[in-house]
Amino acid sequence: MRNVMTRWATLDDAEGIARVHIAAWQAAYRGLLPDDVLDGLDVSRRTRSWSRWLTASAAGEPTDDSSPVSHRLLVAETGARIVGWAGFGAGRDEGAAHLGELAGFYVHPLHWGRRVGHALLVDVEQELLAARFEAAYLWVLRGNSRAVEFYERHGWHADGTGKTGAAGGANGLHELRHRRQLG
Repeated sequence: MRNVMTRWATLDDAEGIARVHIAAWQAAYRGLLPDDVLDGLDVSRRTRSWSRWLTASAAGEPTDDSSPVSHRLLVAETGARIVGWAGFGAGRDEGAAHLGELAGFYVHPLHWGRRVGHALLVDVEQELLAARFEAAYLWVLRGNSRAVEFYERHGWHADGTGKTGAAGGANGLHELRHRRQLG
């Protein structure tokens, strides 16, 4: 495996981020989300969405329609190809602004098990710690055992909190919260 490098995402990365996002969703969420949702994911539409997100992030503006928080995004590369990404910042959930949040974390399925996720997660945790967050949380789709195992190996543990929401055109998604002390 080539060396993994992480760096801050730029607007030029939108398509690469979109491609990883779609491939990871289609592999990880098959059987957890409706097939028509997964099969209907479109690179050009997702690229436009990521372009808007990255523009807002660079300007320090809210990156999520439901929260005033601005998150940032790291990408993982091997060679010159984006193979993973992570979006994070202050907690977006009510009463969670004092916590860091790992809001999105995806690695291209061809790079699962190749330490890309490890390198990316270590850098995210360091960035959250540098931003003075003592603890952080993330949400995992219920049934995504591969992700749960990955996060648990890295010190993130379910805290018993759940929520139901929507994403990517799918409704009624059950997510479980995982937390980690940083530093």
